[in-house]
Amino acid sequence: MRSKFKDEHPFEKRKAEAERIRQKYADRIPVICEKVEKSDIATIDKKKYLVPADLTVGQFVYVIRKRIKLSPEKAIFIFVDEVLPPTAALMSSIYEEHKDEDGFLYITYVFHTRFLATISISWTSTDITTRYSGENTFGDL
Repeated sequence: MRSKFKDEHPFEKRKAEAERIRQKYADRIPVICEKVEKSDIATIDKKKYLVPADLTVGQFVYVIRKRIKLSPEKAIFIFVDEVLPPTAALMSSIYEEHKDEDGFLYITYVFHTRFLATISISWTSTDITTRYSGENTFGDL
């Protein structure tokens, strides 16, 4: 999934900004959060976040839900590099594993009932990975 933020800002500018942020706020993670392009969910009011390193993925999802004013009965999923991260994972570990070469962590979110897609699950004895295909295989719901 292509990031609009990357399209709108040159690499050098993004990298310099991420480096400046990490130097000034060493205990924070620079995150770009965007909705999946074809999702019916509301667009978030801001894309850039400085997230505490000890925040969990689940807590970050809660922040996103509040910012888009999503009702409790509706579900969203977030993806990092097209992978559904564990809700208990710390944002710092997700950042170390998935940060972009420009220094930002790119996260996409999607509303589940409109854009329920092909999700494949694979695992080894120590790791479970969920991949998101980005395709709406069920048509319009």
